Amino acid sequence: MAVHPAALIDPAARIHPSAEIGPYCVVGADVEIGAGTRLMAHVYLEGPTFIGEDNIFYPYSSVGVASQDLKYKGERAETRIGSRNRIREFVTIHRGTEGGGLLTSIGDDNLLMAYTHIAHDARIGSHCILGNAVTLAGHVTIEDWAIVEAFSGVHQFCRIGRHAFVGGYSVVTQDVLPYSQTVTPRESKVYGANKVGLKRRGFEAETIDTLQKFFRLLGSETLNTSQAIAQIEESVEDHAEVKELIEFIRSAKRGFIK
Repeated sequence: MAVHPAALIDPAARIHPSAEIGPYCVVGADVEIGAGTRLMAHVYLEGPTFIGEDNIFYPYSSVGVASQDLKYKGERAETRIGSRNRIREFVTIHRGTEGGGLLTSIGDDNLLMAYTHIAHDARIGSHCILGNAVTLAGHVTIEDWAIVEAFSGVHQFCRIGRHAFVGGYSVVTQDVLPYSQTVTPRESKVYGANKVGLKRRGFEAETIDTLQKFFRLLGSETLNTSQAIAQIEESVEDHAEVKELIEFIRSAKRGFIK
């Protein structure tokens, strides 16, 4: 493998021969690095951490370190990262805790921009983009294809649904609905379907229009949430995305952003 002589690698680390370790990187014991993954320079990895293939870690990123949760007492907990992720400068990713299943996980094909923070027990799906300095508290779930723009903060235990778009500087304290576009100058509000993002990903116009109708009903001043759901269920049959939205709403533990 290509290892710079200034790198420090624990003998117990498991590194694929095609991986690249740049200068001043530190790779601890019980770290596993897959094929084609590259640590550019000054990257710190602490185990147990398991990293897939063809990832790139930019300088000064820190992965797998102990949680900042004061309840964490040193129990064995893991960080798992999939393949083809781009982890930019100064990103911090903390391992899990007993209270959250002992695991922080990141899927495939994600972009974590500079200064992003992923706290303990967070779950990030695949194809997500987290903008500069996005901060996720513990136990946050980000589902596939979601985008969270720069300087946004997400409260612990909140979920951001699939294909959702959260605008910059947002403060997210409740679940963000799948397929929605949410912007928060002061208070989080859904502004309708994430039409641009859904169109780019090949969703049909009819599906986007139906989702837009759903969000209009949900935001109606004359209907409560139950009435809005009942009305949309009456008018839409066998629509997978609408069913997903309804199930997401019904399973929300902290409420959701309307």
